[in-house]
Amino acid sequence: MKLIFWDVDTQYDFMMPDGKLYVPGAESLIPNLTELTAFAHSNGIQICGSVDYHVLGDPEISDKPDYHNTFPPHCLQGTPGQGKVQATRPIDPLWIDGNKYEPGRLKKLLEDHRGEIILRKQKFDVFSNPNITEVLDFIQPTDIIIYGVALDVCDAHAIEGFLRLGKYNLYLVTDAAKAIYEDTGRKLIDDWLSRGVKMVSTSEVAGGTLLKKAIVDK
Repeated sequence: MKLIFWDVDTQYDFMMPDGKLYVPGAESLIPNLTELTAFAHSNGIQICGSVDYHVLGDPEISDKPDYHNTFPPHCLQGTPGQGKVQATRPIDPLWIDGNKYEPGRLKKLLEDHRGEIILRKQKFDVFSNPNITEVLDFIQPTDIIIYGVALDVCDAHAIEGFLRLGKYNLYLVTDAAKAIYEDTGRKLIDDWLSRGVKMVSTSEVAGGTLLKKAIVDK
């Protein structure tokens, strides 16, 4: 069994009340995110995930957003809001940009790296980064524990992408994720449950039986 954590977009602009695209209540997740991050570090669990990494010309950025397909400027490159919150701030990150790497280059970077692996993206969907398949094929996880924001946008795209690949056991940490629209979030959870995604809590992950049964390849 090879288990990894997948941290979705736990960035200041989403997580904090004064952020540019605050997900309501997201700051309440910070204690659980802190616990998950500490547990991963202390147990040698690979942390992967994504961050928004926008410029003003990106398709989802708009001065007249509809809050479904377009949003106000957020997580702009070089701004404090693009950074991750302290609870999930990486110690030794490998940032995977959205350009396709030269053959063999990404594999060499991954082979030489021991810290977090985080894919940058300019769209909702982490699978818009053309390097994600190579990253997953290199890591070869069997189980992926997912958390972060927003549950009904970027979390949803990540989960749907993993489901399409059909290779992984998926877990959503429900008390470490927040939706923009709560009704949509509940409907998504019901749908994912019917498709085999397991719902777990922070305590089950960091202190319960879930990871005690896991054999983690370091």
